[in-house]
Amino acid sequence: MPVYLGIDTGGTFTDAVIFDTERGVLASSKSLTTRHDLSVGVAGAVTALGDSLAAVGRVDLVSLSTTLATNAIVEGQGSPVCLILIGQDADVLSRFGLREALGHDPVAHVCGGHTYEGVQREPLDEAAVRSAAKTYKGHVAAFAVVGHFGVLNPDHELRAAAILREETGHPVTCSHELTARLNAPRRAITCILNGRLIPLIDQLIRAVQQMLASRGIHAPLMVVQADGSIVNAEVARLKPVQTILSGPAASVVGAAYLAGCSDALIADIGGTTTDLALLKNGQPKLNVDGAVVGAWRTMVEAVDVATVGLGGDSEIDRDEQGQLLVGPQRAVPLSLLGAQYPEIIDELRAQLRSDQFENTFGRFALRLRALDTDVRHLGKFEQLAWNAVDVRPVSLACLLQERSRRLPFEVLRRRGLMGVAAFTPSDAAHVLGRYTHWNREAAELGAQLWLRRLNRDATDAAGAMQRFAEEVLERVTARAGEVIARYLFESDHPGEPIRDASHDLRLVREALRPQPLPTADLRIRLSVALPIVAVGGPAATYFPAVGERLGTRTVVPEHAAVCNALGAVVGGVVQRVEARITSPLPGLFRVHLPDGTEDFQDLDSAAEFASEEASSIATRRALEAGAGNVRVVTARSDRIGAGPGGTSIFVESSVRASATGQPLTQP
Repeated sequence: MPVYLGIDTGGTFTDAVIFDTERGVLASSKSLTTRHDLSVGVAGAVTALGDSLAAVGRVDLVSLSTTLATNAIVEGQGSPVCLILIGQDADVLSRFGLREALGHDPVAHVCGGHTYEGVQREPLDEAAVRSAAKTYKGHVAAFAVVGHFGVLNPDHELRAAAILREETGHPVTCSHELTARLNAPRRAITCILNGRLIPLIDQLIRAVQQMLASRGIHAPLMVVQADGSIVNAEVARLKPVQTILSGPAASVVGAAYLAGCSDALIADIGGTTTDLALLKNGQPKLNVDGAVVGAWRTMVEAVDVATVGLGGDSEIDRDEQGQLLVGPQRAVPLSLLGAQYPEIIDELRAQLRSDQFENTFGRFALRLRALDTDVRHLGKFEQLAWNAVDVRPVSLACLLQERSRRLPFEVLRRRGLMGVAAFTPSDAAHVLGRYTHWNREAAELGAQLWLRRLNRDATDAAGAMQRFAEEVLERVTARAGEVIARYLFESDHPGEPIRDASHDLRLVREALRPQPLPTADLRIRLSVALPIVAVGGPAATYFPAVGERLGTRTVVPEHAAVCNALGAVVGGVVQRVEARITSPLPGLFRVHLPDGTEDFQDLDSAAEFASEEASSIATRRALEAGAGNVRVVTARSDRIGAGPGGTSIFVESSVRASATGQPLTQP
C-alpha cells in the first residue's frame, strides 16, 4: 500500500508523520521551525523520524500544510506589493477596508476595464502599466492586478500581467485567477494578500524540495489548501493565498480522522493562533463567502475556521487599565531563545540587577528571514535597524537606545523580516514546570522582569513567579473559552455577533471564572453541546481546563500534536470552476469563463456550453494540481426575477463544476 510523508510547518514547530493507508500513523516527530532558514526545521523533523523512515523503503507522496500564511496575515506581515487597479474609481480604496489592507504599499490607477456584460469600457492604458512597472520594480516583491469586472472579461487583467512580467520578472496575481465572484475591493484584498505571501510560501516549498532531494525522495510534493484539498507545489507557488488556513484545514481533516466522532468542535492551538471549526456528520463546514483571517475577509473558499491570535507563543502585554493581554502578536519564548542562545541569560540577569528599569527589558530583536527586496530599497534608518541585528538576537533595550531605530524596527517587524523574543504562555508553563523542553531559567528571569514592570512585591520570588505564571495561563484559558463561546453563538445565530461591549460577553467572562466570586448571588454556567477535540502541540496543556469551564468533555486524541501533518496526507485534490451566464440584450445569452466570453441565442445552448467548458477547465486544473482519475460534478443555479403581469425575467445563471481526484503517487 502507498506510504505518505506528511509535513506541517507552523510558527513554532515543524511536524512530520509517516502514514500508511492501511496501518495508519507509523511514526511522528517534531522539530523547531527555523524562520530564518525553513529548510533547517523541515530537515530536522524528517531526520527525527530516523529508522522509521528508512524502514518504509520508499515514500510515494509528500504533502505539506503550513500556518505560515495564516500567521503572516494575522500578524500583519508580508512582502510589499504594488496594486494595479484597472478602470476602478478612486473611491474603491475606501470600501471593505481595502485602503487599510494596502497600508503603505503603492497603488496605480490605470484606464481600462469592462462593463457588467463583459464589453470593453475603454482601452487598457498599456503605457501606464509599463510606467508603474518601472517605477515600483525595485520597491516591491510582486504585483496584484484587479480590473473593473475583470471576472466577467479577464482580457485587460491578462494583458497587464503580461506587461508587468515582461518589465519586471516579478510574480503577478490577477483577481480572476483567484475567484469568479464580483466585489472589486475584496478581490483586491485577496490579490494583495496573495502577492505578499508568494516569497514566504516559495521559500517554504524550496526548503522542502531541497530536503527531499538530499534524501533521495522523488515523490510528488503536494500542499494543503484552505478548503482541506491538496494541490501540487507549482500551483501553490502561484496561488499561495489559497494556503491561508492550510494548517487549520489540515488540522480539521486530521482531527476528523483521529477523533472517531462525527460531530465535534475542533480546536487547534499552535504557537501563534487558535483555530476553531465545526465537524458535522463527519465533514468540516465550508465557508463559501470567503475565509476571514485576522481583519480581512478574503474570497478564498475555505473550511469555516475562526482564527484568533492566541497560542503558546503569544506575546504578553498590558492594556490601558494595566490588565494582562495575551496576543495577537507572536513572540519567540524566552525559554526557547535561552536554549538556542545561552548568552541571553547573562543579559537578562544584568537587566534584573539594573537600577534603571525599561519596559523593553526582557525582550530581544532577531531576524526571521532574508530580505525580500534589495537592501538599497529599505529606508536609511530601516537599513540601520536591519544591520544592527545580525545572526544573533539583540536586546531590544540596546537596539532601541537610538530613537531613530524604533519606527524602522516596527516596519521591519510588520514585514515579517524581524521578530521579538519575549515572555509568553510557553514561558509561564516552564516556570510552573508543566513544560520542560527548553531553558527554565530564561523563563523565570523573564517572569521576574515582568514583576518589576507590574511593580509587584517579589520578596518571595518563587511564589511571586508562580502566581504570575498562573495568571498568564489563566488568561489563556479564559480567552480560549471566550473565543469558543463567541464562535458557537455566532454559528447558531448568524448575523447576530457578540460585541465586545455587550452584556452577553460579560456574562460569558463571568461564567469562565475559575471560581465564582464568593459574594456573588448569581452563579453562571455554560454548557457546550459538542465535545471539544483539541489538537496541536499545547492542546493538552490548555484545553482540558477550557472544556471543564464550558461544561463539556475535551478529547485530546493520540497524535494530536502532529494532527496537521496527518491531515496533510489524508485529503484529495479538488478544483472548482464557476461560469456565469448573463443576458445583456433580449435573446442574447453571454457565457463568462476564466478565459473569455461566448455568446448564444438561447439559454439552454449557453448553459450546455458553460457546463462543458467549466468541466473541461476544472478537469485541466485538477490534472495540473496533481490529481489522477478525475471525476467532475456540475450544478446550475438560475436567478429569475418577477416581471410585469406575472412574467418571469432571466437575471443570470451560475454553472459550477467541481473536479475531484486522489493525488498521483510516485510511479
